[in-house]
Amino acid sequence: MTSLSVESPASPAQTGVWVGIAAITMSFAAYSSALIVRQGANPDWVHFTLPPILFVNTLVVVASSATLYLARARSGAKVDQSASGGAIDAPHLTWLYVTILLGFLFLAGQIMAWRNLAGQGLTLASSPSSSFFYLLTAMHGLHLLGGLAGLLYVVYRVRRSSAERAASAYKAASLYWHFMTVLWLYLFVMLATRI
Repeated sequence: MTSLSVESPASPAQTGVWVGIAAITMSFAAYSSALIVRQGANPDWVHFTLPPILFVNTLVVVASSATLYLARARSGAKVDQSASGGAIDAPHLTWLYVTILLGFLFLAGQIMAWRNLAGQGLTLASSPSSSFFYLLTAMHGLHLLGGLAGLLYVVYRVRRSSAERAASAYKAASLYWHFMTVLWLYLFVMLATRI
């Protein structure tokens, strides 16, 4: 029997995630500042209603953070080594798979939002406001895709590695994923009030 609840000092992966979070935060702070300055600079700013799917997407990304929290909390329970091949049989993986599914559902919702706006004639080049909308949501989507890759790596680690290595990957990926959720909430509020 082995446990995934091994706590240790910050691993290189966790340190890397913190550095990445700092860089992403600075990037989105710069984008936000540019949006605010551009909005006030010229009278060509076009306000539009956000696609309703974004409200659903917000619930989806918050739910994904909750399911990842459940997965990580349950990973501390004892898990059995499989007799065949040494893979870990971890019931918490179900919650991790749900998180990954919700992440892909969020990305699909973003694509639906872009199609909705394009159908209204609001493209990347239509106006400064639509350009910022596409830029901010696309950049978040790309970073979230990186988070999905991290979660898939956690699945690999849980199935193939020691409990300590799996716990370290879990902690780093969870930190990043929860940051992506908070970042989306910030973007959603900013887009809803500024666009």
